[in-house]
Amino acid sequence: MESILYIILGLAIGIVIGRYLLRIVFKKQELAVQNKAKKILKEAEQNAEHLKKNKLLEAKEKFLQLKSEHETEVSQRNNTLNQRENNVRQKEQSINQRLEKINRESQDLENQRKNLERLVDLNEKRQEEVENLKSQQITQLESIAGLSAEEAKNQLVDNLREEARTKALSQIKDIVAEAKLTASKEAKKIVIQTIQRQATESAIENTVSIFHIESDEIKGRVIGREGRNIRALEAATGIEIIVDDTPEAIILSGFDPIRREIARLALHRLVTDGRIHPARIEEVVAKTKKLIDDEIVEIGERTVIDLGIHGLHPELIRMVGRMRYRSSYGQNLLQHSREVANFCATMAAELGLNVKMAKRAGLLHDIGKVPDDNPELPHALLGMQLAEKYKEHPDVCNAIGAHHDEIEMTSMISPIIQACDAISGARPGARREVVESYIKRLKDLESLALSYPGVEKTFAIQAGRELRVVVESEKISDAQSEVLAADISNRIQTEMTYPGQIKVTVIRETRSVSFAK
Repeated sequence: MESILYIILGLAIGIVIGRYLLRIVFKKQELAVQNKAKKILKEAEQNAEHLKKNKLLEAKEKFLQLKSEHETEVSQRNNTLNQRENNVRQKEQSINQRLEKINRESQDLENQRKNLERLVDLNEKRQEEVENLKSQQITQLESIAGLSAEEAKNQLVDNLREEARTKALSQIKDIVAEAKLTASKEAKKIVIQTIQRQATESAIENTVSIFHIESDEIKGRVIGREGRNIRALEAATGIEIIVDDTPEAIILSGFDPIRREIARLALHRLVTDGRIHPARIEEVVAKTKKLIDDEIVEIGERTVIDLGIHGLHPELIRMVGRMRYRSSYGQNLLQHSREVANFCATMAAELGLNVKMAKRAGLLHDIGKVPDDNPELPHALLGMQLAEKYKEHPDVCNAIGAHHDEIEMTSMISPIIQACDAISGARPGARREVVESYIKRLKDLESLALSYPGVEKTFAIQAGRELRVVVESEKISDAQSEVLAADISNRIQTEMTYPGQIKVTVIRETRSVSFAK
């Protein structure tokens, strides 16, 4: 029992001591919190004071900055006002100076006016004195001559006018006569010198070529079995092959020189090679056409090089080469154009004009005769269109289009081209108009048949007495071939003029080709 009491007493004492200790601890904590709070408040007050000082400093700096800016702006405005005041003062001074100058000038003018008035008064007095003396002298002269002053003046003027008119008319007649004589002599001199400097070759194109062979045995090989070789050659070239009794010769007849040349060269290659059959003939003709095309370009290039013409369009060069195989009223077109070009160069040099441009226009003046299309358009206008298309000079284009007076001449070289063309074509034997009209009729005949659909090629042979029409077998049947032949014959009768009769032959051929591999 006593132990329990000791325990309880110990617990009570422990509790009292614990509470005392707790109070001490709590009191210490409270003091620590109060100290911390005081410290925080003190720091807050210090920070607030510091912030207040900073704000005051910033406000003072801002105030000082604004004050400085204001003072600067005020100073600038004051300076501007001072400058304006100075300008105004300077303008006032300038105006005052001008006013003073004007006053001085007006004073000088006034003085000059007074002096002029005095001079005018003196002049009037002297003029009156002169008029009086003049009147006295005229009166004395009239009394001596027996004529009034007006009558004497009129008589003198009439005499002088008549004398001047007589001298002027005499001089005008002399000048006109001398000018006509000189112009006529100079023109004749230029033309004669031009003609003398050029060689006038007489090249006449025919419609027949002769192919010479070594022996008559070759004629049979050319004809072939039942004439198949000669038919194939005629169909491929459009040239009539005449194998008659003429010894060692085969005649090639056709109005187109290019076709005749192709037929001649192809026949020469076939005879030389020895293999003559329809397939070989077509192959050789195709290669020969390619060879002729290359030769045409070569002829054109050689021509422009010989004449010293530069910068010509390749298509125009090709057309110049084709002139070699064209004729104009029986005159070789290339030779005629070269002749005209040389004539033009000589005349232009004599007249002080552009020699190169005149030579260029002379070479191209008949270029419109080369294309096969646009048959209704005059060759001069067609040539002008081609020259414009290939960017030739406007003076060259005008000279080409105006050399037959289809358009107005606007350049100095145009009349030279016209004159030189006439010189080249008007000499005896240079041209034969019958041949030209004959060739035009054959071309019109071929064009008429070629206008039908399904027609592949057309050839006028037998001097225009036969028209062979090759049609495409896929588009034209045998029955349609007969109708086509009748239609073409009727159109020829109604639209063309021709002597005798024309045989129309429509050829329709079917081929089957296969290759063994």
